[in-house]
Amino acid sequence: MTALPAGRSLLTEVHDGTLSELVAVPRRNLVPKPVEMSFEEAACLPTAWLTAYRMLFVKARLTPGSTVLVQGASGGVSTAAVALAVAAGVRVWVTGRSEDKRKAALRLGAEQVFDVDARLPERVDAVIDSVGEATWAHSLKALKPGGCIVTCGATTGPHPPADLNRVFFLQLQILGSTMGTRDELKQMLSFLVASGLRPEIDSQIPLSRTHDGLHKMLIGDLRGKIVVTP
Repeated sequence: MTALPAGRSLLTEVHDGTLSELVAVPRRNLVPKPVEMSFEEAACLPTAWLTAYRMLFVKARLTPGSTVLVQGASGGVSTAAVALAVAAGVRVWVTGRSEDKRKAALRLGAEQVFDVDARLPERVDAVIDSVGEATWAHSLKALKPGGCIVTCGATTGPHPPADLNRVFFLQLQILGSTMGTRDELKQMLSFLVASGLRPEIDSQIPLSRTHDGLHKMLIGDLRGKIVVTP
């Protein structure tokens, strides 16, 4: 399992760029946009969708017929994880804070949806968790012996209770993941083209209304990705 280079960073972490009209990057960082995709669809892929792809298939190594729980039903990574896993033949369960968000996950192809912290019918092979403290205990309890949590974020806090007794007794794995490699991006693009799967776009807003998009994210009123256009 190849680790990403230690010196890598995302735009806005070190260098400005994600809310700019024009961004210059090294040519080696570019991957051709498939002709089958719009620019708006392609804009959703390098961060949220690549992160979800690596979590599912590189870190958790999920295969058709396995079961994954996706914590949170409406964020960019979560909706990408649901859609990608369903397209790959993985059985997908999702938690969501509201009935509306749970219904949105069903529309993406989730087999079952649950309220946050709900007891599951059975334990799962892997959990995709970008939430952090609020869902961590539930994620640990949801796993089969030998299962894994793959985490890429901590939107509700980075210091959940470790519950080490459960981790070592059931031989659980906790795997961190951020973004992905160039080769993984190319593999994901090929998968999307072959399967016909496309990112779910919540809305498209002009750069001058970026604050509206940030507000939607802040209050959690979104389904999929918000695309900012010039």
